[in-house]
Amino acid sequence: MTPQNPSRESNALPRYVIGVDVGTGSARAGVFDLEGRMLASAKHDIGLFRAAGSIVEQSSREIWNAICHCVRHALAQAGASPDQVAGIGFDATCSLVVLGEGGTSLPVGPSEDAERDIIVWMDHRAVEQAERINATGHGVLDYVGGTISPEMETPKLLWLLEHRPQVFAAAWQFFDLTDFLTWRATGDLARSTCTVTCKWTYLAHERRWDDSYFRAVGLGVLADEQFARIGQRVVDAGTPLGHGLTEAAAAELGLRAGTPVATGVIDAHAGGIGSVGARGQQPEACLAYVFGTSSCTMTTTQRPVFVPGVWGPYFSAMVPDAWLNEGGQSVAGAAIDRLISMHPATREAQARADAAGLSLPALLTDLAAAASNDPSDAVWLAKGLHIVPEFLGNRAPLADPHARAVIAGLGMETDLDSLVALYVAGICSIGYGLRQIIETQDIAGAPIECVVISGGAGRSDLVRQLLADAAGKPVLATAADEPVLLGAAILGAVAGARFDDVRSAMDAMSSISRTYAPRAGALAELHAARFKAFKMLQSVAREIR
Repeated sequence: MTPQNPSRESNALPRYVIGVDVGTGSARAGVFDLEGRMLASAKHDIGLFRAAGSIVEQSSREIWNAICHCVRHALAQAGASPDQVAGIGFDATCSLVVLGEGGTSLPVGPSEDAERDIIVWMDHRAVEQAERINATGHGVLDYVGGTISPEMETPKLLWLLEHRPQVFAAAWQFFDLTDFLTWRATGDLARSTCTVTCKWTYLAHERRWDDSYFRAVGLGVLADEQFARIGQRVVDAGTPLGHGLTEAAAAELGLRAGTPVATGVIDAHAGGIGSVGARGQQPEACLAYVFGTSSCTMTTTQRPVFVPGVWGPYFSAMVPDAWLNEGGQSVAGAAIDRLISMHPATREAQARADAAGLSLPALLTDLAAAASNDPSDAVWLAKGLHIVPEFLGNRAPLADPHARAVIAGLGMETDLDSLVALYVAGICSIGYGLRQIIETQDIAGAPIECVVISGGAGRSDLVRQLLADAAGKPVLATAADEPVLLGAAILGAVAGARFDDVRSAMDAMSSISRTYAPRAGALAELHAARFKAFKMLQSVAREIR
């Protein structure tokens, strides 16, 4: 698929698209050409505010400023002019932004600091509210795997109504973070099918909110006002919004007013858009696996498949006019960080990593690779060590926010080799969690042939191979180093009329560079035995609790 209207472009400057990604700890922007090559990128860290009661908050002002910094720097590094930008797309974590009249920030927690106007996705203050919502057994819950998560927005809205009623009443709009960004860029209040379907219980296949659900769970006030504060207009990803960038937003971003802005998606789903439809791949055959602070699994089907403990099925939430099942692990990269931070040799290893200009996981990856004949053989380093990495609950397929991590087989060793072994066991455990999701979906009728990986925690060959071996499925890596940024840029290209639709843009702008096939024979048997131990520990932990 080539860009639309090539003759119109033949005598013009080359056109580019920008993808903006807001993760938990940073904002990033990338400038791409229309074949999916990234010319330049920039990153800016963003802060987290933590408090007792599983409270995690952020600032929308800080995030917007970080985005503006990134876009300006990426554009300058690319040597591109604002007039060459054909469109811009946004993705972000599924965090809740609360704004008062005129877009003023409101304090979402007991700090009373209005700058802290975002309840972050990983905030678990609303566990009790989620449990009460689940106790209703409402039919809407069938479309979130039967069990709503405290990471989703209606439990958080209910918490605000009950614990911060004055803030709830003063709120002009409740936004998913992605929708806040597109509103901030264009002034358009439209919500993304992706955000409201995956996290707010919007029924995209029927193009409606369910009044009875909101009344049943205690949020009837939102139904009374016809959902004016959570989205009355819902459009698919890639749809152009408003009249493009407003004059004010364009000035802040260093772009041209009127630049097309795409309806965005959740960050993990941008990774799916940037990977599963790569040239030669059918989205329905591939599971998108975003391995970052948390992990997200996304499976595309032509018909709705109901998988207990796996979110969805969601209609048009990632690939337009297809269904999506979404699972994952509440912490993945963060679980590895937590695991290795507890080891006695961590301080020594961190100093060594700093001296080499590496992150600690990157150093441990190198050490594991050096101690093994090939990446698959690294699993032997973890002999006797078994881990269930559920430090923050089980997102899927058990939908258990109370689950906690289990470590079995830990000895008295304090040397660097034992830290490497713990790290390898941790990576394998992430793979077993992935395998559990894949098998559960397969039983329910949503099989997949391969896993397409993205995310910062899964970039090394060793990690990708261990995940393939542990999950028992080929792991495919995209040519793009930043498939999440690419996914956002793809949406910008569609909004800018460079392609007819999202599928054709995915096919044109994404490609696979390498496949990591799972090992057979003794190694496959070893991983099968370790996976059995994983499930046994998981079960015993539930029984004990």
